[in-house]
Amino acid sequence: MVSTYATLYQQARRALLPREGSMAANTARELLCAASGKRAEEIIAQRDIYAPEATCRKMAEFLRRALRDEPLAYILGEWDFYGMTLQITPDVLIPRDDTIVVTELAIHYAMHLDQNPRVLDLCTGSGCIGLAVAKRVRDARVTLGDISPAALRVAKTNVHAQKLSGRVSPVTVDAMQPAAKFLGTFDLIVSNPPYVTKAEMLTLQPSVREYEPPLALDGGEDGLDFYRAILDNFTPALRPGGFVCFEFGMGQEQSVCQLLTEHGYEVLELKSDTSEIIRAVAARKKEDE
Repeated sequence: MVSTYATLYQQARRALLPREGSMAANTARELLCAASGKRAEEIIAQRDIYAPEATCRKMAEFLRRALRDEPLAYILGEWDFYGMTLQITPDVLIPRDDTIVVTELAIHYAMHLDQNPRVLDLCTGSGCIGLAVAKRVRDARVTLGDISPAALRVAKTNVHAQKLSGRVSPVTVDAMQPAAKFLGTFDLIVSNPPYVTKAEMLTLQPSVREYEPPLALDGGEDGLDFYRAILDNFTPALRPGGFVCFEFGMGQEQSVCQLLTEHGYEVLELKSDTSEIIRAVAARKKEDE
């Protein structure tokens, strides 16, 4: 049964209101734009026009998925991050505002490197951090490393969409294994690795626990498995004087800083998100004595 665009929007907003509250209107609008292929202003102008049957069917399916707690990014198939619209699938984490903190740290320190710096975005997922660095640091050569073939396919799509194929390369890299020789040496390594503890994995919201990839979330018993592995395996691939930037979970800053110190790094800066939660660290690999 066909409906006007206004009716489709209102029905979706009412259905979403109990679970999304003040965000229900925005979610309903996003779903209708995706289902119709129209911009929000077009829908407003055509609010009393009947939508095609195909649009009505697609909107109904999108709404069913949203009501099952499926994240909006996976329904839309894309998400905005740091001024880029990126392809997002259930094979990768959804880029969050928290990750802007470590992204800005990486950009800041990459800008202080010599010409044509080499940057490794480890556990890259969609490639959001490495792509943002490449966008802002115009001479940077960025490697997007991940063990998941499906995640690397998403990253590769985003590299092409952002027209960065000349400077950004998605490569299979296992953070839990010693860095392969072919990777060479980097000036900066940035990573948002899995850092959710075993206990926390059981308490995640359904939209995360049931839809986002566990491989990108589970950081082991204490959430620190990947930090230990990256520092063990990739410190040799970082030049002396080079930088490491990590994102981490709430309350993990002291443990991560201790690991950095134990591996021969000087902690330079801790950075908080907009909620004043410490989310990221920048450290420098000490020069050879």
